[in-house]
Amino acid sequence: MVKSNWKRTHNCGQLNRKNSGDKVVLMGWVVKNRDHGGLIFIDLRDRWGVIQIVFHPENDKEMCQKAQKLRMESVIAVKGEVKLRPEGKIKDSMASGGIEVSVNELLIYNTSHPLPFLIKEPPDASEELRFKYRYLDLRRSRLQRNLLLRHRASMCTRDFFDKEGFLEIETPFLMKSTPEGARDFLVPSRLHKGCFYALPQSPQTYKQILMISGYDRYFQIVKCFRDEDLRADRQPEFTQIDVEMSFIDEQDIYSIFERMTRKIFQEVIDVQLPENFPVLSYSEAMENYGVDNPDIRFEMKITDISDIVKDCGFKVFDTVLKNKGKVKGIKLEKAGSLSRKIIDSYTDFVKQYDAKGLIPIYIGDESIKTPIQKFISDTIITTICQRFKVSPGDVIFLVAAEDSICCAALGNLRLKLAEDNSLYDKNTYAPLWIVDFPLVEWNEEEKKYDALHHPFTSPKTEDVNLLDKYPHKVKARAYDLVINGNEIAGGSIRNHKKEIQEKVFNLIGIDLPLAEKKFGFLLKALEFGAPPHGGIAFGFDRLVMILAGEKSIRDVIAFPKTTSALSLMDNSPSPIDAKQLKELGLRLLDKSDK
Repeated sequence: MVKSNWKRTHNCGQLNRKNSGDKVVLMGWVVKNRDHGGLIFIDLRDRWGVIQIVFHPENDKEMCQKAQKLRMESVIAVKGEVKLRPEGKIKDSMASGGIEVSVNELLIYNTSHPLPFLIKEPPDASEELRFKYRYLDLRRSRLQRNLLLRHRASMCTRDFFDKEGFLEIETPFLMKSTPEGARDFLVPSRLHKGCFYALPQSPQTYKQILMISGYDRYFQIVKCFRDEDLRADRQPEFTQIDVEMSFIDEQDIYSIFERMTRKIFQEVIDVQLPENFPVLSYSEAMENYGVDNPDIRFEMKITDISDIVKDCGFKVFDTVLKNKGKVKGIKLEKAGSLSRKIIDSYTDFVKQYDAKGLIPIYIGDESIKTPIQKFISDTIITTICQRFKVSPGDVIFLVAAEDSICCAALGNLRLKLAEDNSLYDKNTYAPLWIVDFPLVEWNEEEKKYDALHHPFTSPKTEDVNLLDKYPHKVKARAYDLVINGNEIAGGSIRNHKKEIQEKVFNLIGIDLPLAEKKFGFLLKALEFGAPPHGGIAFGFDRLVMILAGEKSIRDVIAFPKTTSALSLMDNSPSPIDAKQLKELGLRLLDKSDK
């Protein structure tokens, strides 16, 4: 065991030319080890940066021999003197590139085994291998930068809410299982066999009860859990900035959270967001962009040409329109000559969204070409081009399908075309609010209405009388905050009157007995003076992902799961032994059990 009373005097990223001549003690990990004829150069790293240290054989030959044998990622401490690098040896790419530390003493805390992969940027190991050795992957400079940025964002958030008069109040992780849209993670109770807690999908009911309890302004940076299919921006456990307020309306929400978002972007990445975020209705977003989280850094709006091609004689269009579908398209400006292979790849892409095909129209200098030219008159094709306001070099992409399929296919194709053709500046940020969502959506499979957001969302006051007969026309007092095509926050004004809450429950198939069973505690609380209230929840992981310029939230979470919800480092989830199952009053079914 190494015994030492050495104390670190500086961090590796702290020293510069002004420290020339200083005596220092540094501690960290070996990044590189280079032998230049007995003169040993080592790059030493801690989370603050990297610095070059030098071992001179004329000072201590035995120490140089030890340094020479150090493997990458061994942990050492050194005492030495800061010196200016010789001319021609300065490294402008390193913050400490103008200096080095001449080592007088070496202390080896721990040597490293050969590495399963090199710790470098960008990484060349698979994500699975890096997740297995996450403690090594976390030493990468980019991940360290991301987690530092995450820390700054959380501190900035807490500072903002404290100054705005909010209280951070913790809510339980072991709660009642309630239907909230995704599967619950369940925790069996040892003391109450046959009963289960659920891990919270969000603290929704608790924060509403806090409003009923008189805590006007609540926030919490909180873990939430959803047992759902995963993708790049989903994890089974994720973090929310959870907020609720009393005696407010939508404009209060917009004002406060625009200020919060501007503060975080300004203080964390030095980006100034606009003073007022634009507002777009749900119907406008779907009509123009095909999705309810549009990226507005570029134009390329969806255009409906159903009226132009009605009864045009082209069987595909005629059939779709007779079945109350739509023919819509988008225009890629100055596309040049797209190869057949590229067009085929875009056709395959829209098929992921249930579109049966993609019809291109090429605008040349002298002529217009399209595969459907022999089925549709030149006059109709010309009229289509006029609606899209085309110029030579443009390409129109058309989809004929149900309106929802047109929206999904073209909305996502729009994003892919923008990415493939660099139609936006990746260093710009375009926030906007999406409002006026439908309160409910029809579930064709179950033949019932589902809440579009969640069942606690209030209908617009002027639409309450439509709940009984025309629920599909009811608008919700809901709002989402979108940045660069990512929904980073969503919330609503809540139902603070019991009778309205019960109507909404009933509308989505939660009758009074079930409502009492699942949400009786909330309904009871609403009888004791519930104030008007509402709130919002920011996806903190997703917000940090945008701030960091990453494409996956896994790159801004210290210990993420894979897309199959596995933790490869500690092999969880894992079986438990029979004794633990017995204590919980559980047994596992085998294949013979039905």
